[in-house]
Amino acid sequence: MENLVGVFVLMVLILNGALFVHSGPAVPCTGQSSYPFCSTSLPFGDRVKDLIGRLTLQEKVQQLVNAAGAVPRLGIPAYNWWSEALHGVSNVGPGTRFGGNVPGATSFPQVILTAASFNESLWRAIGQVVSTEARAMYNVGLAGLTYWSPNVNIFRDPRWGRGQETPGEDPVLTGKYASNYVRGLQDTDGSDPNRLKVAACCKHYTAYDVDNWNGVQRYTFDAKVTQQDLEDTFNPPFKSCVLDGNVASVMCSYNKVNGVPTCADKDLLGGTVRGEWQLNGYIVSDCDSVDVLYNAQHYAPTPEDAVADVIKAGLDLDCGSFMGKHTEAAVNAGKVDESLIDQALVNTFTTLMRLGWFDGDPAKQPYGNLGPNDVCTEQHQELALDAARQGIVLLKNDGSLPLAANKISFLAVIGPNANVSKVMIGNYEGIPCKYTTPLQGLLKYTSLLYAQGCTNVACTGNDLFGGALQAASKADATVLIVGGDQSTEAESRDRTSLLLPGQQQQLVSQVANVSKGPVVLVIMSGGPFDISFAKDDDKIAGILWVGYPGQAGGAAIADVIFGQYNPGGRLPVTWYPQDFVKIPMTNMNMRPDPATGYPGRTYRFYTGKTVYMFGDGLSYTNYKHTLVHAPKLVSLPLDDKLSCAHKTSNFSCEAVRITHTNCQNMQMDVHVDVNNIGPRDGSHVIFLFSTPPSKHHAPKKQLLGFHKVHVTSGGRERVRFSVDVCKDLSIVDKAGNRNLPVGSHLLHIGDLQHSISLQITN
Repeated sequence: MENLVGVFVLMVLILNGALFVHSGPAVPCTGQSSYPFCSTSLPFGDRVKDLIGRLTLQEKVQQLVNAAGAVPRLGIPAYNWWSEALHGVSNVGPGTRFGGNVPGATSFPQVILTAASFNESLWRAIGQVVSTEARAMYNVGLAGLTYWSPNVNIFRDPRWGRGQETPGEDPVLTGKYASNYVRGLQDTDGSDPNRLKVAACCKHYTAYDVDNWNGVQRYTFDAKVTQQDLEDTFNPPFKSCVLDGNVASVMCSYNKVNGVPTCADKDLLGGTVRGEWQLNGYIVSDCDSVDVLYNAQHYAPTPEDAVADVIKAGLDLDCGSFMGKHTEAAVNAGKVDESLIDQALVNTFTTLMRLGWFDGDPAKQPYGNLGPNDVCTEQHQELALDAARQGIVLLKNDGSLPLAANKISFLAVIGPNANVSKVMIGNYEGIPCKYTTPLQGLLKYTSLLYAQGCTNVACTGNDLFGGALQAASKADATVLIVGGDQSTEAESRDRTSLLLPGQQQQLVSQVANVSKGPVVLVIMSGGPFDISFAKDDDKIAGILWVGYPGQAGGAAIADVIFGQYNPGGRLPVTWYPQDFVKIPMTNMNMRPDPATGYPGRTYRFYTGKTVYMFGDGLSYTNYKHTLVHAPKLVSLPLDDKLSCAHKTSNFSCEAVRITHTNCQNMQMDVHVDVNNIGPRDGSHVIFLFSTPPSKHHAPKKQLLGFHKVHVTSGGRERVRFSVDVCKDLSIVDKAGNRNLPVGSHLLHIGDLQHSISLQITN
């Protein structure tokens, strides 16, 4: 860690039989320290109180920034809070670096593809590997313990450059990804929930999904969001992070929400995250958000007022230097009480104590035996390959896939993403253990004729088309690998078009027209494209979406194309037609407005045409669903003090507020048999959707849950859903209150439908 400069402890560790000598991290409480805050026998609260009581105001203020200052007189070294682990340990943040015995770390697929697996156990397993590698790097002084990942914003608009970092457009999917990945990062091998392996952070809270679109910048954008959409769409993933994942941190975003910067919104921070959800951890700003609040948004009249606003709202830590420069003056001017500074430090110091940073020599602590040999292990790299294979989505297949290697003498491989390496790992990346490019992966199966077709994804000319057409006309089959990269979609870079960049579409169509054998189109991207032309082209036999598939992406793509792996991924976002770009990104409303022609957003509300739907995905085998068990009637007991005679503006028997019911802990079981009636073993995602009664502008369809099961050819697996009536069947009214609508709730399971009547009992 770059800021952990100071006393280094020389450690000699024996790991897996290998002897290595290295410098460990600088930590407090080493040697013969007798401070109570160093005593592991005391409760965290007592230790933190003792520590804060020994600090001067100046020393306290220097702990409010990510590059927290050292306190030499207490033996406390500097600490940098900013490390990243979106899909593997990253060197994007200053708290982590590669070098020496750790030149790289396992780079998993970008989140959007991992989410397409719809596999909760996979998400947790990836988190566990990432935290193991992070701890191993920490032990040799290369990494921190606090990671500002995952990104759990809703992928609301297909043009968003950072959508690739998210689990997709659905709040249930995003919440389940968040809680599982966080648990994988944080949970220790022991039973103490207050101990952390590393500390995760769910970001960017909230309604953050415009970066730089037509001159609208994330730093000054004011998201106009209804209470209904806030409760129904934007906040649920963060709620899952806190309540289900027990996340150690939440990061507030740059933007305003309804006129108030999120980092200065006491209702969002102190009221909701800290109050309603009871966050066990700290709240951090996005980097330089407090500076932006003052200098760009002009929200506060003075720097001291800006500091006072965010601290009073509930912010504990500033990613940046603004609070380090102005907090002392704010306290001295009486704009903020020092006791609030102390409370912020309680939240941050407690997190470091949960991580063991104040427990002395790391080598003598849990995970102290981890080191370079635990990074980029064979098992970790195999998981990266498996994650990529599980996420790949087969969108079209005329029966030509999988290709038979023994029938192909030469395979034409064409496209600007056919031989890429770094493109495959997306953004917030680290340095991978190694790369397997698509070209390398396909070469494992057959001889290749490679032609780039376009110099890069911008594809501004057709100078290289000739070589591509020649290769396709000679080969027995053709694989076209096109799409995007970080030059077309990224942080601070939103798209303005949903078409393939430049002349990629012309390249695809011309190659397909001359190809001698079947043509497979591979889309490498974070966000969706309008590829209607390819979907409707009979000369294109198959289409795969492969996201940004990580370090082993090329091997995963090849394994799917040649049938070594049966694809089972499903789209985590809707793919819209190009005319969707007429809708301003800045319109935050999720629900359609027939009066203006606004079509709404995401599969839950969108009323327009689609190219592909959320949840779409094919397999090389076929599945049949049979509903085994589901209730036809669910009786909803009212609160003892209410009856349907009490019809008032706050109470209705058509849609009852969950606070007016006794529905807590009411469970509804739905059992489904999945039969594999095709020729291959495969993994299959079972979705449980519901269409609620049309009250309060409810979603036309919403996800209740999902399971991924492996079913052998000719085999059967039973899938059991446990539906929380209060949580899963509720909808949100305009005021942001959750209600249970009375009447028929239509369940969707594959091509099955089942109606459940929800009725009130007094």
